[in-house]
Amino acid sequence: QVQLVESGGGVVQAGGSLRLSCAASGRTFSAYAMAWFRQAPGKEREFVAHINRSGGSTYYADSVKGRFTISRDNAKNTVYLLMNSLKPEDTAVYSCAARGGTRYTTATRDYAYWGQGTQVTVSS
Repeated sequence: QVQLVESGGGVVQAGGSLRLSCAASGRTFSAYAMAWFRQAPGKEREFVAHINRSGGSTYYADSVKGRFTISRDNAKNTVYLLMNSLKPEDTAVYSCAARGGTRYTTATRDYAYWGQGTQVTVSS
């Protein structure tokens, strides 16, 4: 079992930045690939970013590429999402997720563990 707790959400003006954190406890953190997803009101949950177990490979949704950066610190059992140049359409609940295995995937069904989410609101 892996327990995930997100933090760092809040209200920010368009063009601003936020850094989300996801702290993991339980099994060995470095054994899991990690991802961030988001869900806006009335919309399905969507993939945002993925990082492999070592942190050497990252993938991003086209909508955030060049603005968001995912990273991890395995010594601190934490994954981060740095969000720059935020837009109102980035407003959503952001959740981190963990999965075993090495395959990159954007499908929510492939992630076994989820945090409770943190709200990000971008005002125009």
